[in-house]
Amino acid sequence: MSTLVKKSEKELHTELLEKRVALREFRFNIAGSKLKDMKQAKVLRRDVARILTELNSRKNT
Repeated sequence: MSTLVKKSEKELHTELLEKRVALREFRFNIAGSKLKDMKQAKVLRRDVARILTELNSRKNT
């Protein structure tokens, strides 16, 4: 979490985009049953939530 505080808004937006793309690819791979690691979706969703929380806290202050 502390690494997110140090990043600029532009960096956070690019990381958010990367995480969302990775989550979308994960979902498609699950549909094609190419993946076995189910924990990855949970980790990606939490990362997206952490980034959005940091962006919203910056916007509100």
